[in-house]
Amino acid sequence: MRAFRVTVNGLSYDVSVEELGVAPPVRTAPQSQATAKPANSPIASNPKTAHVTTVNPTLLTGDAVFSPMPGVVLNILVEIGQSVNCGDVLLILEAMKMENEVTASVAGTIKEITVAKGASVNTGDLMVVIEQNT
Repeated sequence: MRAFRVTVNGLSYDVSVEELGVAPPVRTAPQSQATAKPANSPIASNPKTAHVTTVNPTLLTGDAVFSPMPGVVLNILVEIGQSVNCGDVLLILEAMKMENEVTASVAGTIKEITVAKGASVNTGDLMVVIEQNT
């Protein structure tokens, strides 16, 4: 575990980073200043470790879509074998009482759906695999 102090727009944040080995990238939205916790905040000094599903990238034959945040899957709008375009909505994820659309990052065919309607997911959990069009 390594500790770093990062300063963004004049605010300092203490962060701890643990190297877990090779893992696929986790796509997340940038944290807004309104929700950021300064280094002297009691929450920032007592960080919780986020759960991330470990997926061997060599086992994936398509583009993986990971959960951008913890939440509950409200609805799955695609089926295995369905063609999708980049930007198409794959599923609806409820987080903090808001409905969030999870979209395809590539055009292709749905190869695998690893979540079910009503399932709870954590940040970085694998949800859908898309086989890219060639």
